[in-house]
Amino acid sequence: MSMFDVSRVSVEISGKEISFETGKLARQASGAVVVRAGETVVLSTATVGSLRDVDFLPLTVDVEERHYSVGKIPGSFFRREARAGEKATLTARMIDRPIRPLFPKGWHYETQLVTLTLSVDHEHPYDILAMNGASAAIAVSDIPLDKYVGAVRIGKLNGDFVVNPPEETFEELEMDLIVSGTEDAILMVECGARFVSEAEVLDALDIAHGEIRKVVRAIEELAQKAGKPKREIVVPEVDEALVAEIRERFGAKLDEATQVPEKLARQDAIDAVEQEVLEALAPVGEEADEAALARRTAVREAFAKLEKDIIRHRIAVLKKRPDGRAQDEIRPIECEVDVSPRVHGSALFTRGETQILSNVALGTTRMDMKVDDLRLLERKRFFHHYNFPPFSVGETGFMRGPKRRDIGHGALAERALAPTIPDEEEFPYVIRVVSETLESNGSSSMGSVCASSMALQAAGVPVSAPVAGVAMGLIKEGDDYIVLTDIAGVEDHLGDMDFKVAGSRDGITALQMDIKISGVTFDILRDALEQARRGRLFILDKMAEAIDGPREQMSPYAPRIESIKIDPEKIGALIGKGGETVRALQEEFEAEIDIDDDGTVRVYAPTGKQVEACIERIESMTKEAEVGDRFRGKVVKTTAFGAFVELTKGTDGLLHISNVKPGERVNSVEEVLSPGDEIDVTVVEVDRERGRIGLRVSDDPSIQGKTPAELSKIGTGDPTMGSGGGGGGGGRGGNGRRERERLDSGGGGGRRRRRRR
Repeated sequence: MSMFDVSRVSVEISGKEISFETGKLARQASGAVVVRAGETVVLSTATVGSLRDVDFLPLTVDVEERHYSVGKIPGSFFRREARAGEKATLTARMIDRPIRPLFPKGWHYETQLVTLTLSVDHEHPYDILAMNGASAAIAVSDIPLDKYVGAVRIGKLNGDFVVNPPEETFEELEMDLIVSGTEDAILMVECGARFVSEAEVLDALDIAHGEIRKVVRAIEELAQKAGKPKREIVVPEVDEALVAEIRERFGAKLDEATQVPEKLARQDAIDAVEQEVLEALAPVGEEADEAALARRTAVREAFAKLEKDIIRHRIAVLKKRPDGRAQDEIRPIECEVDVSPRVHGSALFTRGETQILSNVALGTTRMDMKVDDLRLLERKRFFHHYNFPPFSVGETGFMRGPKRRDIGHGALAERALAPTIPDEEEFPYVIRVVSETLESNGSSSMGSVCASSMALQAAGVPVSAPVAGVAMGLIKEGDDYIVLTDIAGVEDHLGDMDFKVAGSRDGITALQMDIKISGVTFDILRDALEQARRGRLFILDKMAEAIDGPREQMSPYAPRIESIKIDPEKIGALIGKGGETVRALQEEFEAEIDIDDDGTVRVYAPTGKQVEACIERIESMTKEAEVGDRFRGKVVKTTAFGAFVELTKGTDGLLHISNVKPGERVNSVEEVLSPGDEIDVTVVEVDRERGRIGLRVSDDPSIQGKTPAELSKIGTGDPTMGSGGGGGGGGRGGNGRRERERLDSGGGGGRRRRRRR
């Protein structure tokens, strides 16, 4: 008999089974569920700790990627997992955002949701399983949530919607939409797309919600089978009598303070009214007792509720926003490029009290980002980072690297811009964009999209289209509601929806939505998307006034990169023994040279002239010699009948003694040339069957202005070679060297060898 009391349920989503199992693993957690689809397995736990004396929800969410789950050893120095990577952080945020609003008010127990990846098969991505597993772990625990969350991914592949597409198709998806919701409503959306329409997004959301309902029902079934009794919790209530008293005595002052347009001035005005209310209704002396402190807390809560009610009523019912704007009005916008002179591309985007400075740095392919996580993706050549220093909101604070919010906002902007980035073949650079939030009062992430799109154009990156973003909001009071364009911080904080939409004139490239209420209908979403489209077009027009397309010339401080194709058989000659040849080229031209196995050679140098000169040298080193080609060659050996000149690594040609000094007869080659001398020569004869190349001195008047056909008739001047002359030495892969070594130092010996052949 097994020692485990295991309960299991399953649900079929798009022909694939997802199972939820509890009772076997991690039994000391408050709730633990193993979620499985195919050979992808995650363990999700929910654990309740001690009660904290705080006025917020102490919820943390962690996703722990384990490299063993895909049969890998971590690439770090210590060969073990460290802090969560981008994928794990973004997944944790997608778990947190829809679940957090469902916790009851007054839940102040330390609560932690942890997901471990146990096995990942790359067909069933673990993020969707982790999102569903966290909800299932809460369902079987003693945490008192009334509703549970389900999640699903909708992909658009070859024009069709696909539910939970395999990971191997992600690079081909026209739309990658992740949706979370309850039985009744959609709560969260994350989307990256290639210029899809608003109607397509709505269709995908409708499909997603139908699948989410199936998942939620399976989680509810598991809770009925194996769920623990829920903890009792007393939901704190605001003293309505206090609210009424504050409204009567201070309502007019508070109403006036909440209408101050500037954010910091408005906060100061509201704080002043609050202080006046506290002094009047809950004064605290030097020796305040617990009752006095409790009274003061109650007054603060009543004041906060009144402030929220006043602002929401004014916006939703009276249709008046805190700063006086119309519902679809965007704050004043100013755009500027080339703000940072030594940066490869920079732009400043200011919208109201939100200001973003984006900077572009271009690098070589060696600077690409190595992706060391559980995804199939191995490298990234375009990445966007976002910083949010505390001074941007007039505060102080620790600056210890990017927070989860910073990572999330950077990834959102990256998704918005990625569809416009040219292929590596067209633009062989690694591209890093960094958005610095200098001021923030609403939607700094969408401001980052705008600033970064302009900065890319200023850098000369041939993006396919400019991209802009706008944040939409919703405030709903009963049957009255209003959809707001370009929400400010207070409208986000007190509103019911945060809906960020980014895209070009042709369609949506990224979307992020968080909804706090269940009464958001598809009609409201349709209105919000259409209003966002109009706002996006308005912003794009403003951006075009500063820069209306990618520049043809890059910054003089940007590295120059060009690529060419050579015969793969010539790679060895280009690299040289122990890399000596390629190192010499890099040193001579101050360049970096990357060589792929297919013969693609990329050259990076500080200036365009250096790149062109280096490429010209590489081409001369690796191309097959043709009649009429000119080379700057080095004399490698002299003989009685001529000089062998190295044209490229491993390829020599013969300059006959009769031509070493045009117009003059010399008794020996050594009178004019010595080994090591450099000389300009022109190919006049190529005998591929015998691997021989004949040369003339390039400044010889007799060959000036001649076509390749005419040069062939002139020949090398060696009478032993027959009509038209002939060639000596020079072939592929060092054949010229071998031929040179076979020839005797005397002209006769060389001729006799040729006759015997």
